[in-house]
Amino acid sequence: MSIVVFVSNTKGKINKAGLEAICYAADVAKDSGDSVTAVTAGSVEGDGGAGAYGASKLLVGASVNHSDSTQVTNMVNAVISDEGANMIVTSHDNDGKQVAPRLAAKLNCGIVTGVTGLPDTSSGFTVKKNVFSGKAIAQVSISSDKKILAILPNSHGLHEQGGSAEVSAWTGDAGAASVTVKEVKVQESSVVPLPEAELVVSAGRGMKGPENWGMIEELATELGATTACSRPVADIGWRPHHEHVGQTGVAIRPNLYIAVGISGAIQHLAGVNGSKKIVVVNTDPEAPFFKAADYGIIGDAFEVVPKLVAAAKAFNASK
Repeated sequence: MSIVVFVSNTKGKINKAGLEAICYAADVAKDSGDSVTAVTAGSVEGDGGAGAYGASKLLVGASVNHSDSTQVTNMVNAVISDEGANMIVTSHDNDGKQVAPRLAAKLNCGIVTGVTGLPDTSSGFTVKKNVFSGKAIAQVSISSDKKILAILPNSHGLHEQGGSAEVSAWTGDAGAASVTVKEVKVQESSVVPLPEAELVVSAGRGMKGPENWGMIEELATELGATTACSRPVADIGWRPHHEHVGQTGVAIRPNLYIAVGISGAIQHLAGVNGSKKIVVVNTDPEAPFFKAADYGIIGDAFEVVPKLVAAAKAFNASK
């Protein structure tokens, strides 16, 4: 049998979150003896990177509309049947959130979303997931024969396992399209999307205005990081809403999160407390964020950030 992994792709490459889901499935397969079959909608260059991270096969539904979650669900469901799979893995990202619950309903099986650890099969089948906005960890058991696991991005990590996947066209019937795509616009950017970013530089109202964001962007550029902001900053129009991180924005789990001029309200912390390391820069020594920080700098952002930029530039120049 095989573990089926649904992945998304952009510009012919499987997204980082999808590769992480393949990695997760490959690590599970080491103990179960199963193989890993990845499936995606739309066109892919080669194997899209699936083989390097543990997939032995990649099925490509080139004619399936990747924006139509019903069609995508039908395709993945057909692959599950063809492969005789009892485990289905996807990323807990926008596409995974559309497909995984539909599959669970079709298959009448157990599903755990936001999974952060490998299954424990010592007594049954149990996986870990974050609950209460990341303040606690739940151990969730699944008793159904078929199981769906949606992996929280940046929770398992990527590690290449070598090899390449056998690529085949999926030619089944995904049903009539329920969504009509009139135009697709792909934003040209070298910046890693927030959910996939390993380094994030974020700022809040302590920056005093949008005209001062240059230093934040410069620091992010020197570090190879993605920029983010607090909700008030997005609400008043200083920064675009897609940069808003927090409970009501984008939840992230980077290796490093630098927060500049953000007090650290509970709603903000809920979206970033999965970060491996948190660095806080704030003039207020009583700012709540310092309680969650691994490193804190009590100081004026307009003095501290330029020094961080200079240090990053010096480090880059020495490489």
